[in-house]
Amino acid sequence: QVQLVESGGGLVQAGDSLRLACTAHGRVLSHYAMGWFRQAPGKEREFVAAITWLAGRTYFADSVKGRFTISKDNYNNTLYLTMNNLQPEDTAKYFCATTPTRGNFHSQNEYNFWGLGTQVTVSS
Repeated sequence: QVQLVESGGGLVQAGDSLRLACTAHGRVLSHYAMGWFRQAPGKEREFVAAITWLAGRTYFADSVKGRFTISKDNYNNTLYLTMNNLQPEDTAKYFCATTPTRGNFHSQNEYNFWGLGTQVTVSS
């Protein structure tokens, strides 16, 4: 089974940028898409962004559209989330996930493997 490991989280000021990375380890049969979700204390986990692995089609939540960019390194099985103009409302634990099949990439139910997350904290 695949193991996903996120990195790059930290404490930043509002307006700063940060890049998260997620590397897949172990047995990886294939990716159809990989995505980023986030969860703040007391709130449900929400969709952030996703990208299809071969075609590179991207999807974004309205709350991050225009500020965040999702990208990938196919050869190294690594997913990135570049976050620009971070705001306090972006504070959350960020998780990456992968799915081998087509579906609704906005739904966490479509993803079968998850990392343990990396914390992003944005101060005002």
